[in-house]
Formats: sequence, structure tokens, C-alpha cells
Amino acid sequence: MTALARPQNGRMIGGVCAALARRFGTSATTMRVIFLVSCLLPGPQFLLYLALWALLPAEKNATAAW
Repeated sequence: MTALARPQNGRMIGGVCAALARRFGTSATTMRVIFLVSCLLPGPQFLLYLALWALLPAEKNATAAW
């Protein structure tokens, strides 16, 4: 498994679904669909997404020359 970090590429809003997809070896689209379907169930899914957006570090840019 890879480290959990929000990627610079392939993100839509905050990159949380893309980070989780990378971590669990699935596509970002699949993870987004799972998240949207889970929002139909009762629970704090949206708050969890916001918390992960705030707490997950952004992926380091490996191509920066600085």
C-alpha cells in the first residue's frame, strides 16, 4: 500500500477520493461512486470527507526544481 496523501494530478475537489483510490488500488472514479452512494446512507460521510481533506497532506511535487 502507498502512503496516504492527496495527489496533485487526478483530483476533482480535494483529492480525497483519489488518495483513497491509490491507497486501496482502485480507480478514482470507483472511489467517487462509492462515496456518492454512501452519502445516501445515514452517517457522517460528508464530515469525514471534509476532515480528510483538512488532515491529509498534499503529495510532494517531485518535479520541482527548488
